[in-house]
Amino acid sequence: MRTVRIFDCDVAALTMEETIKEIEGRIQKREKTQHVVINAGKVALMEKDEKLKDIVKSCPIINADGQSVVWASKLMGRPVPERVAGIDLMGKLIEVSARKGYRIYFFGAKEEVVKKVVKVYKDKYPNLNVAGYRNGYFTEADMPSIIEDMKNSKADILFVAFSSPKKEYWLAKYMDAIDIPFCMGVGGSFDVVSGKTRRAPKWMQRTGLEWYYRFMQEPHRMFKRYLVGNAKFIDLVLQERFHIHGKGRA
Repeated sequence: MRTVRIFDCDVAALTMEETIKEIEGRIQKREKTQHVVINAGKVALMEKDEKLKDIVKSCPIINADGQSVVWASKLMGRPVPERVAGIDLMGKLIEVSARKGYRIYFFGAKEEVVKKVVKVYKDKYPNLNVAGYRNGYFTEADMPSIIEDMKNSKADILFVAFSSPKKEYWLAKYMDAIDIPFCMGVGGSFDVVSGKTRRAPKWMQRTGLEWYYRFMQEPHRMFKRYLVGNAKFIDLVLQERFHIHGKGRA
């Protein structure tokens, strides 16, 4: 698998279709894979959270979710071919699963939201094999039954709709126990699919303004994540660019 080294991570230099093929190969071999995406906010978060950074670096497939990461990779002279957004990758994997019979488990969000997500996808893809689903509200005492249910589901793909870094921590801790080959954190994607929140128009996605659309929906809650996080990301990009160019002149 082609990768480029940016932000101390080996980011997949793959298109969406190439990423799907890579994932399918791992599912067919039952090769346990924790998938992760990085965007400006997560890169900034990784800088102050060493545990998260170590987990992300250890993931076999790291995709560039944010358009800002794609632009940064080009600025550094280590380009990735395109953005592979987590929510889009999830949708593509569900489409492929409906055709090829991969079993899906949905985990996270409120009960009514995850139920709506299952209904939306089953309505769209009647052949989709839903191995199971569960909301994201639980205590440590619930974990044995959750793990048992996931293991018994014989799922091929698990989508975990928690925020970062909770989803990365959870998958790193429990992936071996649940025995599902491909596991992917999808953040707030269930809220979008269910219609609870709206996604930015395509032109905002293409121009890197999707974060701003999200910020405008919940400015008080998203202020620190986006405005502070984006400023930190720009600083990190400049630091890494000057470091790369400095090495090139040495």
